[in-house]
Amino acid sequence: MSAEELGRIALFDGLTAEQRDRLWSAGTEWSFGPGDVPFHEGHPADFWWVLLEGTLSLNRRVGAQETELGMMVNPGQWAGGFQAWDAHGVYLATARGVQPGRMLKVPAEALGDVAREWFPFGVHLIGGLVNTVRSIEAKARQRESLVALGTLAAGLAHEINNPASAATRAVDALDRASEALGSSLRRLGESGATAEQFVELDTLRRSLVARAAEPDAVAAADLEEELSDWLADHDVERDWVLAPPLAAAGADPAFLERAAGVLGTDQLAPGLEWMASSLAVDGLLGEIREATHRVSELVGSVRSYSQMDRSLVQRTDVTEGLESTLVMLGHKLRGGITVVRDYAPDLPMVEAIPGELNQVWTNLIDNAVDAMKGAGTLWITVRGSEERTGAATGEATGAATRGGVDVEIADDGPGVPDEVIAHAFEPFFTTKEVGKGTGLGLDISRRIVVERHGGEISLSPRSGGGAAVRVHVPLRPAEG
Repeated sequence: MSAEELGRIALFDGLTAEQRDRLWSAGTEWSFGPGDVPFHEGHPADFWWVLLEGTLSLNRRVGAQETELGMMVNPGQWAGGFQAWDAHGVYLATARGVQPGRMLKVPAEALGDVAREWFPFGVHLIGGLVNTVRSIEAKARQRESLVALGTLAAGLAHEINNPASAATRAVDALDRASEALGSSLRRLGESGATAEQFVELDTLRRSLVARAAEPDAVAAADLEEELSDWLADHDVERDWVLAPPLAAAGADPAFLERAAGVLGTDQLAPGLEWMASSLAVDGLLGEIREATHRVSELVGSVRSYSQMDRSLVQRTDVTEGLESTLVMLGHKLRGGITVVRDYAPDLPMVEAIPGELNQVWTNLIDNAVDAMKGAGTLWITVRGSEERTGAATGEATGAATRGGVDVEIADDGPGVPDEVIAHAFEPFFTTKEVGKGTGLGLDISRRIVVERHGGEISLSPRSGGGAAVRVHVPLRPAEG
Protein backbone atom coordinates (compact mmCIF):
# COMPACT_ATOMS: atom_id res chain seq x y z
CA MET A 1 0.00 0.00 0.00
CA SER A 2 1.08 3.63 -0.40
CA ALA A 3 0.38 7.18 0.73
CA GLU A 4 -2.36 7.37 -1.91
CA GLU A 5 -4.56 5.39 0.46
CA LEU A 6 -4.47 8.31 2.91
CA GLY A 7 -6.00 10.55 0.27
CA ARG A 8 -9.20 8.45 0.39
CA ILE A 9 -9.59 8.97 4.15
CA ALA A 10 -11.49 12.05 5.38
CA LEU A 11 -9.07 12.55 8.28
CA PHE A 12 -6.36 13.68 5.87
CA ASP A 13 -8.52 16.10 3.85
CA GLY A 14 -6.65 19.35 3.44
CA LEU A 15 -3.21 17.77 3.32
CA THR A 16 -1.23 17.97 0.13
CA ALA A 17 0.07 14.86 -1.58
CA GLU A 18 3.55 15.81 -0.40
CA GLN A 19 2.36 16.06 3.21
CA ARG A 20 0.59 12.69 2.99
CA ASP A 21 3.76 11.13 1.56
CA ARG A 22 5.80 12.54 4.43
CA LEU A 23 3.36 11.28 7.03
CA TRP A 24 3.24 7.83 5.42
CA SER A 25 7.06 7.70 5.26
CA ALA A 26 7.32 8.64 8.94
CA GLY A 27 5.24 5.63 9.98
CA THR A 28 4.90 1.94 9.33
CA GLU A 29 1.98 -0.27 8.36
CA TRP A 30 0.90 -2.62 11.16
CA SER A 31 -1.31 -5.61 10.41
CA PHE A 32 -3.44 -7.16 13.14
CA GLY A 33 -5.73 -10.10 13.67
CA PRO A 34 -8.42 -10.97 16.25
CA GLY A 35 -7.04 -10.59 19.78
CA ASP A 36 -3.95 -8.60 18.78
CA VAL A 37 -3.28 -5.61 21.03
CA PRO A 38 -1.55 -2.58 19.49
CA PHE A 39 -1.53 -0.51 22.71
CA HIS A 40 -2.42 -0.80 26.41
CA GLU A 41 -4.28 1.57 28.71
CA GLY A 42 -1.91 3.57 30.90
CA HIS A 43 1.20 2.90 28.80
CA PRO A 44 3.08 5.87 27.28
CA ALA A 45 1.26 7.04 24.15
CA ASP A 46 4.44 7.09 22.06
CA PHE A 47 2.74 6.13 18.77
CA TRP A 48 -0.16 7.55 16.78
CA TRP A 49 -2.41 4.80 15.42
CA VAL A 50 -4.71 5.39 12.43
CA LEU A 51 -7.15 2.67 11.34
CA LEU A 52 -6.88 1.81 7.63
CA GLU A 53 -9.18 -1.20 7.61
CA GLY A 54 -10.55 -3.81 10.02
CA THR A 55 -12.18 -3.52 13.45
CA LEU A 56 -10.79 -3.02 16.97
CA SER A 57 -12.51 -2.73 20.34
CA LEU A 58 -11.46 -0.07 22.85
CA ASN A 59 -11.54 -1.27 26.46
CA ARG A 60 -10.86 0.33 29.80
CA ARG A 61 -10.51 -1.15 33.25
CA VAL A 62 -13.21 -0.28 35.77
CA GLY A 63 -12.23 -1.85 39.08
CA ALA A 64 -11.25 -5.46 38.40
CA GLN A 65 -13.26 -5.68 35.17
CA GLU A 66 -12.55 -4.52 31.63
CA THR A 67 -15.35 -2.48 30.05
CA GLU A 68 -15.75 -1.88 26.32
CA LEU A 69 -15.88 1.84 25.60
CA GLY A 70 -16.40 1.66 21.85
CA MET A 71 -15.17 0.34 18.53
CA MET A 72 -12.79 1.52 15.83
CA VAL A 73 -14.50 0.50 12.59
CA ASN A 74 -14.18 3.44 10.18
CA PRO A 75 -10.93 4.14 8.33
CA GLY A 76 -9.39 7.32 9.72
CA GLN A 77 -10.34 6.69 13.35
CA TRP A 78 -7.22 7.25 15.40
CA ALA A 79 -5.85 6.81 18.93
CA GLY A 80 -2.76 7.72 20.96
CA GLY A 81 0.15 9.85 19.87
CA PHE A 82 -0.38 12.18 22.82
CA GLN A 83 3.35 12.41 23.52
CA ALA A 84 3.57 14.53 20.36
CA TRP A 85 2.47 17.48 22.57
CA ASP A 86 2.47 16.03 26.08
CA ALA A 87 5.57 14.29 27.44
CA HIS A 88 3.43 12.51 30.05
CA GLY A 89 0.66 11.40 27.67
CA VAL A 90 -0.61 7.82 28.05
CA TYR A 91 -3.10 5.66 26.18
CA LEU A 92 -6.60 6.08 27.59
CA ALA A 93 -7.79 2.60 26.64
CA THR A 94 -6.58 -0.80 25.47
CA ALA A 95 -7.22 -1.70 21.81
CA ARG A 96 -7.88 -5.28 20.80
CA GLY A 97 -8.36 -6.66 17.29
CA VAL A 98 -11.83 -7.95 16.39
CA GLN A 99 -11.71 -8.25 12.61
CA PRO A 100 -8.34 -8.49 10.77
CA GLY A 101 -7.05 -5.22 9.44
CA ARG A 102 -4.24 -2.72 9.18
CA MET A 103 -3.18 0.46 10.96
CA LEU A 104 -0.72 3.25 10.25
CA LYS A 105 1.71 3.48 13.19
CA VAL A 106 3.48 6.85 13.41
CA PRO A 107 6.00 7.67 16.20
CA ALA A 108 4.69 10.49 18.38
CA GLU A 109 7.93 12.39 17.95
CA ALA A 110 7.55 12.39 14.16
CA LEU A 111 3.88 13.39 14.47
CA GLY A 112 4.87 16.29 16.70
CA ASP A 113 7.49 17.49 14.23
CA VAL A 114 5.11 17.65 11.27
CA ALA A 115 2.25 19.05 13.38
CA ARG A 116 4.39 21.92 14.67
CA GLU A 117 5.58 22.61 11.15
CA TRP A 118 2.13 22.47 9.49
CA PHE A 119 -0.19 23.65 12.28
CA PRO A 120 1.88 25.61 14.85
CA PHE A 121 -1.13 27.50 16.23
CA GLY A 122 -3.18 24.31 16.60
CA VAL A 123 -0.37 22.52 18.43
CA HIS A 124 -0.05 25.54 20.72
CA LEU A 125 -3.74 25.35 21.57
CA ILE A 126 -3.60 21.60 22.18
CA GLY A 127 -0.56 21.98 24.44
CA GLY A 128 -2.30 24.73 26.41
CA LEU A 129 -5.42 22.61 26.82
CA VAL A 130 -3.42 19.62 28.07
CA ASN A 131 -1.49 21.74 30.58
CA THR A 132 -4.69 23.38 31.82
CA VAL A 133 -6.43 20.03 32.38
CA ARG A 134 -3.36 18.63 34.14
CA SER A 135 -3.13 21.71 36.37
CA ILE A 136 -6.79 21.43 37.35
CA GLU A 137 -6.42 17.73 38.10
CA ALA A 138 -3.21 18.31 40.10
CA LYS A 139 -4.89 20.99 42.21
CA ALA A 140 -7.90 18.76 42.80
CA ARG A 141 -5.65 15.89 43.87
CA GLN A 142 -3.69 18.24 46.11
CA ARG A 143 -6.93 19.39 47.71
CA GLU A 144 -7.95 15.76 48.25
CA SER A 145 -4.61 15.09 49.94
CA LEU A 146 -4.92 18.21 52.13
CA VAL A 147 -8.47 17.29 53.12
CA ALA A 148 -7.31 13.77 54.03
CA LEU A 149 -4.35 15.19 55.96
CA GLY A 150 -6.60 17.62 57.82
CA THR A 151 -9.02 14.83 58.71
CA LEU A 152 -6.22 12.64 60.01
CA ALA A 153 -4.65 15.52 61.93
CA ALA A 154 -7.99 16.34 63.58
CA GLY A 155 -8.51 12.68 64.42
CA LEU A 156 -5.01 12.35 65.88
CA ALA A 157 -5.51 15.50 67.98
CA HIS A 158 -8.78 14.05 69.25
CA GLU A 159 -7.13 10.72 70.06
CA ILE A 160 -4.19 12.31 71.88
CA ASN A 161 -6.35 14.82 73.73
CA ASN A 162 -8.03 12.19 75.92
CA PRO A 163 -4.90 10.53 77.37
CA ALA A 164 -3.10 13.88 77.56
CA SER A 165 -5.96 15.43 79.51
CA ALA A 166 -6.11 12.37 81.77
CA ALA A 167 -2.37 12.63 82.45
CA THR A 168 -2.69 16.36 83.24
CA ARG A 169 -5.54 15.77 85.70
CA ALA A 170 -3.62 12.91 87.32
CA VAL A 171 -0.52 15.08 87.74
CA ASP A 172 -2.55 17.80 89.48
CA ALA A 173 -4.14 15.22 91.79
CA LEU A 174 -0.73 13.60 92.37
CA ASP A 175 0.61 16.92 93.63
CA ARG A 176 -2.17 17.10 96.24
CA ALA A 177 -1.80 13.41 97.18
CA SER A 178 1.97 13.78 97.63
CA GLU A 179 1.43 16.80 99.90
CA ALA A 180 -1.07 14.82 101.98
CA LEU A 181 1.32 11.85 102.08
CA GLY A 182 4.15 13.97 103.49
CA SER A 183 1.86 15.72 105.97
CA SER A 184 0.36 12.47 107.30
CA LEU A 185 3.79 10.88 107.61
CA ARG A 186 4.94 13.82 109.72
CA ARG A 187 1.84 13.65 111.92
CA LEU A 188 2.34 9.91 112.30
CA GLY A 189 5.88 10.53 113.57
CA GLU A 190 4.71 13.28 115.92
CA SER A 191 2.06 10.96 117.35
CA GLY A 192 4.74 8.66 118.71
CA ALA A 193 4.26 5.76 116.28
CA THR A 194 7.05 3.21 116.54
CA ALA A 195 9.07 1.76 113.67
CA GLU A 196 7.43 -1.62 114.32
CA GLN A 197 3.96 -0.09 113.96
CA PHE A 198 4.91 1.61 110.71
CA VAL A 199 6.36 -1.63 109.30
CA GLU A 200 3.16 -3.53 110.17
CA LEU A 201 1.02 -0.75 108.69
CA ASP A 202 3.07 -0.79 105.47
CA THR A 203 2.78 -4.58 105.31
CA LEU A 204 -1.01 -4.24 105.52
CA ARG A 205 -0.95 -1.62 102.76
CA ARG A 206 1.16 -3.83 100.49
CA SER A 207 -1.18 -6.78 100.98
CA LEU A 208 -4.07 -4.51 100.03
CA VAL A 209 -2.36 -3.43 96.78
CA ALA A 210 -1.49 -7.03 95.92
CA ARG A 211 -5.11 -8.22 96.13
CA ALA A 212 -6.74 -5.12 94.62
CA ALA A 213 -9.30 -5.78 91.88
CA GLU A 214 -11.55 -3.66 89.71
CA PRO A 215 -14.89 -3.36 91.56
CA ASP A 216 -17.98 -2.39 89.60
CA ALA A 217 -19.25 1.16 90.03
CA VAL A 218 -22.20 0.28 92.28
CA ALA A 219 -20.12 -1.95 94.55
CA ALA A 220 -17.40 0.70 94.77
CA ALA A 221 -19.93 3.38 95.78
CA ASP A 222 -21.42 1.10 98.45
CA LEU A 223 -17.94 0.27 99.78
CA GLU A 224 -16.98 3.95 99.93
CA GLU A 225 -20.09 4.66 101.98
CA GLU A 226 -19.29 1.81 104.43
CA LEU A 227 -15.69 3.00 104.86
CA SER A 228 -16.80 6.60 105.30
CA ASP A 229 -19.23 5.54 108.06
CA TRP A 230 -16.49 3.51 109.79
CA LEU A 231 -14.03 6.42 109.67
CA ALA A 232 -16.64 8.86 111.02
CA ASP A 233 -17.53 6.44 113.84
CA HIS A 234 -13.84 6.31 114.83
CA ASP A 235 -13.43 10.10 114.74
CA VAL A 236 -11.14 10.08 111.72
CA GLU A 237 -11.44 13.47 109.98
CA ARG A 238 -11.92 13.96 106.24
CA ASP A 239 -13.56 10.58 105.81
CA TRP A 240 -14.92 11.66 102.40
CA VAL A 241 -11.31 12.15 101.20
CA LEU A 242 -9.84 8.95 102.67
CA ALA A 243 -12.65 6.54 101.74
CA PRO A 244 -12.36 6.65 97.89
CA PRO A 245 -8.69 5.53 97.54
CA LEU A 246 -9.17 2.89 100.24
CA ALA A 247 -12.29 1.54 98.51
CA ALA A 248 -10.60 1.63 95.09
CA ALA A 249 -7.81 -0.54 96.52
CA GLY A 250 -10.35 -3.05 97.90
CA ALA A 251 -10.23 -2.18 101.60
CA ASP A 252 -13.30 -3.03 103.68
CA PRO A 253 -14.31 -2.28 107.32
CA ALA A 254 -12.65 -5.54 108.48
CA PHE A 255 -9.37 -4.35 106.95
CA LEU A 256 -9.66 -1.03 108.79
CA GLU A 257 -10.25 -2.94 112.04
CA ARG A 258 -6.93 -4.75 111.49
CA ALA A 259 -5.22 -1.42 110.84
CA ALA A 260 -6.75 -0.02 114.06
CA GLY A 261 -5.34 -3.03 115.91
CA VAL A 262 -1.84 -2.08 114.77
CA LEU A 263 -2.21 1.63 115.54
CA GLY A 264 -3.06 3.31 118.82
CA THR A 265 -5.80 5.88 119.27
CA ASP A 266 -3.43 8.78 118.61
CA GLN A 267 -1.92 7.15 115.52
CA LEU A 268 -5.17 5.96 113.88
CA ALA A 269 -6.09 9.13 111.97
CA PRO A 270 -2.59 9.98 110.59
CA GLY A 271 -1.88 6.30 109.96
CA LEU A 272 -5.01 5.78 107.84
CA GLU A 273 -4.45 9.12 106.09
CA TRP A 274 -0.90 8.01 105.21
CA MET A 275 -2.24 4.71 103.90
CA ALA A 276 -5.00 6.38 101.86
CA SER A 277 -2.55 8.96 100.43
CA SER A 278 -0.05 6.24 99.53
CA LEU A 279 -2.75 4.25 97.75
CA ALA A 280 -3.91 7.39 95.95
CA VAL A 281 -0.35 8.06 94.75
CA ASP A 282 -0.08 4.48 93.45
CA GLY A 283 -3.40 4.81 91.61
CA LEU A 284 -2.51 8.17 90.08
CA LEU A 285 0.87 6.89 88.94
CA GLY A 286 -0.96 4.02 87.25
CA GLU A 287 -3.27 6.48 85.48
CA ILE A 288 -0.30 8.53 84.27
CA ARG A 289 1.49 5.39 83.13
CA GLU A 290 -1.58 4.24 81.18
CA ALA A 291 -2.16 7.68 79.63
CA THR A 292 1.44 8.15 78.53
CA HIS A 293 1.53 4.58 77.20
CA ARG A 294 -1.56 5.40 75.13
CA VAL A 295 0.16 8.51 73.74
CA SER A 296 3.23 6.40 72.94
CA GLU A 297 1.02 3.86 71.13
CA LEU A 298 -0.57 6.66 69.10
CA VAL A 299 2.83 8.02 68.12
CA GLY A 300 3.84 4.49 67.12
CA SER A 301 0.67 4.19 65.03
CA VAL A 302 1.44 7.48 63.31
CA ARG A 303 4.95 6.29 62.50
CA SER A 304 3.55 3.03 61.17
CA TYR A 305 0.87 4.85 59.19
CA SER A 306 3.18 7.45 57.65
CA GLN A 307 6.13 5.02 57.32
CA MET A 308 8.58 7.65 58.53
CA ASP A 309 12.26 6.68 58.39
CA ARG A 310 11.52 3.61 56.26
CA SER A 311 12.50 2.66 52.76
CA LEU A 312 10.02 3.03 49.90
CA VAL A 313 9.40 -0.63 48.99
CA GLN A 314 9.71 -3.04 51.90
CA ARG A 315 8.36 -6.27 53.30
CA THR A 316 5.01 -5.25 54.71
CA ASP A 317 2.49 -6.70 57.12
CA VAL A 318 -0.86 -5.67 55.62
CA THR A 319 -2.74 -6.10 58.91
CA GLU A 320 -0.32 -3.74 60.68
CA GLY A 321 -1.20 -1.04 58.17
CA LEU A 322 -4.91 -1.70 58.60
CA GLU A 323 -4.63 -1.47 62.38
CA SER A 324 -2.66 1.79 62.29
CA THR A 325 -5.27 3.20 59.89
CA LEU A 326 -8.07 2.22 62.29
CA VAL A 327 -6.24 4.05 65.07
CA MET A 328 -5.87 7.16 62.91
CA LEU A 329 -9.59 7.07 62.09
CA GLY A 330 -10.62 6.09 65.61
CA HIS A 331 -12.54 9.32 66.21
CA LYS A 332 -14.85 8.48 63.28
CA LEU A 333 -15.42 4.90 64.43
CA ARG A 334 -16.53 5.61 67.98
CA GLY A 335 -20.16 5.95 68.88
CA GLY A 336 -22.07 3.98 66.28
CA ILE A 337 -19.52 1.94 64.29
CA THR A 338 -18.74 -1.67 65.21
CA VAL A 339 -15.51 -2.96 63.69
CA VAL A 340 -15.38 -6.71 63.03
CA ARG A 341 -11.90 -8.03 62.23
CA ASP A 342 -11.32 -11.35 60.55
CA TYR A 343 -7.60 -11.84 59.91
CA ALA A 344 -6.37 -15.21 58.76
CA PRO A 345 -3.34 -16.58 60.67
CA ASP A 346 0.09 -16.88 59.04
CA LEU A 347 -0.54 -14.22 56.41
CA PRO A 348 2.39 -13.72 54.02
CA MET A 349 4.43 -10.53 54.03
CA VAL A 350 4.20 -8.58 50.77
CA GLU A 351 6.75 -6.34 49.10
CA ALA A 352 4.90 -3.05 48.86
CA ILE A 353 4.95 0.67 49.56
CA PRO A 354 3.20 0.62 52.96
CA GLY A 355 2.57 4.36 53.13
CA GLU A 356 0.62 4.19 49.87
CA LEU A 357 -1.33 1.10 50.96
CA ASN A 358 -2.29 2.94 54.15
CA GLN A 359 -3.68 5.71 51.96
CA VAL A 360 -5.83 3.08 50.22
CA TRP A 361 -7.12 1.70 53.54
CA THR A 362 -7.89 5.26 54.70
CA ASN A 363 -9.92 6.05 51.59
CA LEU A 364 -11.87 2.77 51.73
CA ILE A 365 -12.64 2.87 55.46
CA ASP A 366 -13.55 6.56 55.32
CA ASN A 367 -15.92 5.89 52.41
CA ALA A 368 -17.55 3.02 54.30
CA VAL A 369 -18.10 5.16 57.41
CA ASP A 370 -19.59 7.95 55.31
CA ALA A 371 -21.90 5.46 53.58
CA MET A 372 -23.15 4.21 56.96
CA LYS A 373 -23.59 7.81 58.19
CA GLY A 374 -21.63 7.02 61.34
CA ALA A 375 -23.69 4.01 62.49
CA GLY A 376 -23.36 0.38 61.40
CA THR A 377 -20.91 -2.50 61.11
CA LEU A 378 -17.56 -2.39 59.35
CA TRP A 379 -16.11 -5.76 58.37
CA ILE A 380 -12.39 -6.08 57.59
CA THR A 381 -11.39 -9.48 56.26
CA VAL A 382 -7.83 -10.44 55.30
CA ARG A 383 -6.87 -13.71 53.64
CA GLY A 384 -3.79 -15.09 51.93
CA SER A 385 -4.26 -15.88 48.24
CA GLU A 386 -2.66 -18.55 46.10
CA GLU A 387 -1.29 -17.93 42.61
CA ARG A 388 -3.98 -18.40 39.98
CA THR A 389 -4.12 -18.00 36.20
CA GLY A 390 -6.57 -16.61 33.69
CA ALA A 391 -7.53 -13.60 35.79
CA ALA A 392 -7.66 -9.99 34.69
CA THR A 393 -5.05 -8.03 36.58
CA GLY A 394 -3.53 -4.61 36.36
CA GLU A 395 -1.32 -6.02 33.59
CA ALA A 396 -2.36 -7.64 30.32
CA THR A 397 -5.60 -9.57 30.22
CA GLY A 398 -5.05 -13.24 30.79
CA ALA A 399 -1.90 -12.74 32.91
CA ALA A 400 -1.45 -14.79 36.05
CA THR A 401 -2.51 -13.31 39.38
CA ARG A 402 0.39 -13.84 41.71
CA GLY A 403 -0.12 -15.01 45.26
CA GLY A 404 -0.43 -12.35 47.91
CA VAL A 405 -3.00 -10.96 50.32
CA ASP A 406 -6.71 -10.30 49.72
CA VAL A 407 -8.38 -7.58 51.78
CA GLU A 408 -12.14 -6.98 51.89
CA ILE A 409 -13.60 -3.88 53.52
CA ALA A 410 -17.38 -4.13 53.75
CA ASP A 411 -20.18 -2.13 55.34
CA ASP A 412 -23.91 -2.49 55.92
CA GLY A 413 -24.79 0.90 54.45
CA PRO A 414 -27.32 1.51 51.67
CA GLY A 415 -25.19 -0.29 49.05
CA VAL A 416 -24.16 0.77 45.55
CA PRO A 417 -26.25 0.55 42.36
CA ASP A 418 -24.75 -0.85 39.15
CA GLU A 419 -24.54 2.58 37.52
CA VAL A 420 -22.34 3.81 40.38
CA ILE A 421 -20.12 0.72 40.29
CA ALA A 422 -19.51 1.29 36.56
CA HIS A 423 -18.00 4.74 37.23
CA ALA A 424 -16.77 4.48 40.83
CA PHE A 425 -13.06 4.35 39.96
CA GLU A 426 -13.17 7.20 37.44
CA PRO A 427 -11.49 10.50 38.38
CA PHE A 428 -13.80 13.13 39.91
CA PHE A 429 -16.81 10.78 40.03
CA THR A 430 -18.59 11.13 43.38
CA THR A 431 -22.05 10.55 44.84
CA LYS A 432 -21.40 12.87 47.78
CA GLU A 433 -22.89 16.31 48.11
CA VAL A 434 -21.07 19.29 46.63
CA GLY A 435 -18.19 20.27 48.89
CA LYS A 436 -18.01 16.89 50.64
CA GLY A 437 -16.02 14.90 48.12
CA THR A 438 -13.73 15.38 45.14
CA GLY A 439 -14.30 11.98 43.56
CA LEU A 440 -10.60 11.12 43.73
CA GLY A 441 -10.46 8.67 46.65
CA LEU A 442 -11.22 5.51 44.66
CA ASP A 443 -9.29 6.77 41.62
CA ILE A 444 -6.18 7.28 43.78
CA SER A 445 -6.73 3.88 45.40
CA ARG A 446 -6.99 2.22 41.98
CA ARG A 447 -3.79 3.89 40.80
CA ILE A 448 -1.92 2.75 43.91
CA VAL A 449 -3.21 -0.82 43.86
CA VAL A 450 -3.25 -1.52 40.11
CA GLU A 451 -0.60 0.74 38.62
CA ARG A 452 1.88 0.94 41.51
CA HIS A 453 1.56 -2.60 42.86
CA GLY A 454 0.14 -4.64 39.97
CA GLY A 455 -2.80 -5.72 42.12
CA GLU A 456 -6.57 -5.66 41.75
CA ILE A 457 -9.38 -3.60 43.27
CA SER A 458 -13.12 -3.98 42.77
CA LEU A 459 -16.38 -2.70 44.21
CA SER A 460 -19.56 -4.74 44.48
CA PRO A 461 -22.79 -4.95 46.48
CA ARG A 462 -22.52 -6.97 49.68
CA SER A 463 -24.88 -9.89 50.15
CA GLY A 464 -27.21 -8.85 52.91
CA GLY A 465 -26.95 -5.16 52.10
CA GLY A 466 -24.16 -2.61 51.91
CA ALA A 467 -21.05 -2.58 49.77
CA ALA A 468 -17.72 -4.38 49.70
CA VAL A 469 -14.39 -3.32 48.22
CA ARG A 470 -11.92 -6.11 47.54
CA VAL A 471 -8.20 -5.47 47.14
CA HIS A 472 -5.62 -8.00 46.02
CA VAL A 473 -2.03 -7.07 46.93
CA PRO A 474 0.50 -9.36 45.19
CA LEU A 475 3.56 -10.67 46.97
CA ARG A 476 5.68 -8.14 45.07
CA PRO A 477 4.88 -5.19 42.79
CA ALA A 478 4.77 -5.80 39.07
CA GLU A 479 8.03 -5.09 37.31
CA GLY A 480 8.08 -1.62 35.76
